[in-house]
Amino acid sequence: MKLERSDRGPLWAFLGPAIVLMVAFFVIPVVYVAVVSILKWNGISTPAFNSLRNYLMLFKDKAFTRSILNNVIWALVAGFIQVPLAMVMAIILSRKPKGWKFFRTVYFFPQVISGIALATMWRAIYNADTGLLNGLLKAVGLGHLAKDWLGTIETAFPAVLIYWIFYVGYYMVIMMADITTIDESYYEAATIDGATDFQQAIHITIPLIRRTSLLTCVTLASVMGLRQFEQVYMLTNGQPANTTSTIVLYMYKKLQDSNYGMASASAVILIIVGVIFIVCIRKLFEGRGETVKVKKGRAGK
Repeated sequence: MKLERSDRGPLWAFLGPAIVLMVAFFVIPVVYVAVVSILKWNGISTPAFNSLRNYLMLFKDKAFTRSILNNVIWALVAGFIQVPLAMVMAIILSRKPKGWKFFRTVYFFPQVISGIALATMWRAIYNADTGLLNGLLKAVGLGHLAKDWLGTIETAFPAVLIYWIFYVGYYMVIMMADITTIDESYYEAATIDGATDFQQAIHITIPLIRRTSLLTCVTLASVMGLRQFEQVYMLTNGQPANTTSTIVLYMYKKLQDSNYGMASASAVILIIVGVIFIVCIRKLFEGRGETVKVKKGRAGK
């Protein structure tokens, strides 16, 4: 639709402040980081042009390559395990079973607690000597499985990752809100045709939220997985042997060492990885929308 000239003034009046803020707080900082990424600079001395050496040094550093791998795994787990779990809970609770409001509150409650507080709690649970997890294993006769979960190379990263997966409340609420907008006549027609609750979820609910809340939640979860910092910092600080390191944690350590060039280069890599993930997710959800396989017209018979 072509805008009339008289409509362009109000349009730019509304878009102008948003564009200014976007340029000031996103475009300019990203450009600045990209420029610093090709410099050798400690924040005090005169910056010196360093070409692409910072990037070459990053990919020679095993701690950084492990950080990329960890972030990719985290983003994939978030998008394709955490979000499906949230979707299952959203579908179940949207049916409004007995006590659904209570369970909705319980699942969402961790979202209002600081990530630092949750990490501190789980650090106590994983404690090798006094932790609840080892205590439970010993209580049920599986004491031989007790170990230092955060200090052992084989278990450190899974321990950091697994506890985070089950905090699904945020995405659950988003999808529940979307599910409530679905016309009830679809479900009524499906019930008349003899469809089970499971079949209704597969052929009605999921297709109708696929391009809206499901896409949004997978994107948000994957991005959150790529920018993990506080949980890892509090639980392991990237140890043991950098097996739990993430890109943001690596960047933080380089800033502590006043190596602003490499810190900025790692930030640029993170931005590139994030863009790739977002593009791939959108491609995955593209295509023709699935047709709801019920005869809506029969609902009124």
